[in-house]
Amino acid sequence: MTPAPLTETHAVPTPHLHTDLLIGGRSEPGQGERFVVDNPATERVVATVPGASTVQVDAALAAARRAFESSSWRDPGLRRDCLLALASLVERDRDLLTHLLVSEVGTPVALCETLQVNEPIAMLRDYAERTMGDRTRHLGRSNGTPPSDALIRYEPSGVVAAVTAYNYPLLFAALKVGAAVAAGCTVVLLPSYQTPLSTLHFGMLCSEAGLPAGTVNVLAGSTTVARALTSHPNVDKISFTGSTDVGRKILAQAAPELTRSVLELGGKSPSILLPGVELEQLTTAVHARYLRNAGQGCSSPTRILVHRGQFDEFLRLTEAAVASIKVGDPWDPDTVAGPLISAAHRTRVEGYVERALADGGRVIAGGGRPDLPHGWYLNPTVIAGVSNQSEIARTELFGPVGLVFPYDSVEEAVAMANDSEYGLSATIYGDPAAARTLAPRLRVGTVMINGWIGRRDQSSGGFKASGMGREAGEEGVREFLEAQYVAWPID
Repeated sequence: MTPAPLTETHAVPTPHLHTDLLIGGRSEPGQGERFVVDNPATERVVATVPGASTVQVDAALAAARRAFESSSWRDPGLRRDCLLALASLVERDRDLLTHLLVSEVGTPVALCETLQVNEPIAMLRDYAERTMGDRTRHLGRSNGTPPSDALIRYEPSGVVAAVTAYNYPLLFAALKVGAAVAAGCTVVLLPSYQTPLSTLHFGMLCSEAGLPAGTVNVLAGSTTVARALTSHPNVDKISFTGSTDVGRKILAQAAPELTRSVLELGGKSPSILLPGVELEQLTTAVHARYLRNAGQGCSSPTRILVHRGQFDEFLRLTEAAVASIKVGDPWDPDTVAGPLISAAHRTRVEGYVERALADGGRVIAGGGRPDLPHGWYLNPTVIAGVSNQSEIARTELFGPVGLVFPYDSVEEAVAMANDSEYGLSATIYGDPAAARTLAPRLRVGTVMINGWIGRRDQSSGGFKASGMGREAGEEGVREFLEAQYVAWPID
């Protein structure tokens, strides 16, 4: 690993902070508990944010209900224009949003400009066009008793409580708000208390874009606010992205009201390197994929399965690949792995590594902390010699740690890949035809072949403990729609 020196001129708090909430079209300060947002690269305070009170949660949901029931919000043309205007404003404020995201998340600037900012812009524009689709299905004549015709039409779910994770806050805001608005829903959006600044700015842009009052509301706050939101009787649909443990708690909170929920949860995703792949060409890419954003990604493919005949070669190439990956200042365009979100989270990840080594694992590349004066950094760490049943192989670490396992047959690789409580995504490297044949056997929501491929029409979501429902693309919009069967007699 090559530590990148911190650039102090970039690692200062931005002067353009917006910390007010958006409730019913009005910007107002939070009346609840105040919390601190830290810069994980510098360990400095970026902002102190006043969170919402439970009274403000009630007010935001009431505003969303009024907006949902207004006749104007049923106009898809209005919703389309609002999303297009919002996308243009995000594009206008690209540099400021990049600054906020690097400061609050620690995402390296190269990844921030693409996935954290450009992707939300494109996503909002895609959802704008999806507002105009007619999804009605005409079922046609039935010669039963009586003869009838019928159709299935789709109505918006209603008021959506959208709760997002800390690692890609603006992306998740666009993903949830865009899909819900395309469907005709209204939204109360709550970002992670660790990274609220870009989302609060997004809320200000929603108002500037002309979204009618109450159609999108943005709150801030920690567990108390989240619980008040997800257990509220005025919520028709919950959309949550985050850990599986928190997802289970949200389901429990939603249960008394039987609130429908879409949960995009954790993962322990495998990469399968099929026998005979050209390792020289892909080893660095395999590791760089899960190390971006310091491993803080739910789809990070951190379980790497390599045919035993190529295992030693892969370990040798891994040493050089990991050594070439730059760790450090997220403002350095060459940095791949920035800091973890907090000191506590770094300690948590280190604990898993320490226990894995005590249980017989060995570090084959990287390890430890980089020699940097401040910041919650960990070096990329690749471990071999642990079992697929070990604690570190069963748990989502959300850190820059990869595990390497040998396999003897493709059948064994598939079994190992599926032997997890998670089922979010998988990557297969090798002949594309062989990989496509293998894909249906993997119990995951997404299969990527020979690297990550992002499309506007993709869906995101998982099997098993990786969640329920789907986000992104057409499937993402449909999660915010309810089917209605309409039938009538005919002669």
